[in-house]
Amino acid sequence: MVKPPVNMPTETHPRCLVLGGKGFIGSHLVDALLHKGFPVKVFDRANIPPLNDAAAAAQVEWIDGDFTSDADVGRALAGCDVCYHLVSTTLPQSSNADPVFDVETNVAGTIRLLNHAVRLGVKKVVFISSGGTVYGIPRQVPISEDHPTNPICSYGITKLAIEKYLHLYLTLHGLDYTVLRLSNPFGERQRIQASQGAVAVFMGKALRGERIDIWGDGSVVRDYVYVGDAVAALVKAATYRGDERVLNIGSGAGISLNQILDGIEQVTGCKAERTYTAARAFDVPVSVLATARARDALGWTPTTSFADGLKRMMLWMQTEARDTSRKS
Repeated sequence: MVKPPVNMPTETHPRCLVLGGKGFIGSHLVDALLHKGFPVKVFDRANIPPLNDAAAAAQVEWIDGDFTSDADVGRALAGCDVCYHLVSTTLPQSSNADPVFDVETNVAGTIRLLNHAVRLGVKKVVFISSGGTVYGIPRQVPISEDHPTNPICSYGITKLAIEKYLHLYLTLHGLDYTVLRLSNPFGERQRIQASQGAVAVFMGKALRGERIDIWGDGSVVRDYVYVGDAVAALVKAATYRGDERVLNIGSGAGISLNQILDGIEQVTGCKAERTYTAARAFDVPVSVLATARARDALGWTPTTSFADGLKRMMLWMQTEARDTSRKS
């Protein structure tokens, strides 16, 4: 039986700060918060152009800064009720190369953030953790929030450490928080030239006729959630006041790398030229998240199929290409 979500009864929307609000997920979150009537501040690096359209950008207070700067973070948090923490300085595939940097920037940076949040009276922190890395090699699938956490990459370890510090600051200072362990998001605005995000990277290479390198035999299975569905959970988390602190956010279904490529071929009409190489040691064979807790706590369920998400992504890419062509 689905329980009704527990939300704050409020006459005014809390003021939200989105750390990393110029990025793929962050820009969608900003748009969704504005649509719901939330006042929004965005904190991100100065050299990153916002992905939002002009109408949305005009409603946002933009703050440029560095997440590793204590002064910059404190300045951004001032006057905010809810802080969305979407920043990470590392990637799963590269984090093991320098765990010290991972800890010094992400864990220490977050502790400084929490200190400022307590000092400035921030009411809540919503943190995006990693449903794909904090659990390690799963003992059973789908993976629930109660599954053991044994990450096999530094990225997952730092995400888990931040979760624990959030609990510590709740215990010591009463700072409310919600952790969303996100699976693999995909959708519009995802960078096709990046090194992270298999769906976007593969689609970009297929459209350009480039070779697609696959680590292993393509049977690795992941949980891919459409960005609009993930953002809907993030928005709900801002006003959630229930007892659940850690929630999985995913599609609840597994898609292999080979199936991604098959889907891309169908929506693009382009052949995906595949090359298979040796598997990587840190790649978990199968990762699919159980999402019943998010359904019961937030009243949230994913509504967009993988195929429909691919179609929306393709339409966006075509629109972007036309707009670029007109400007040139």
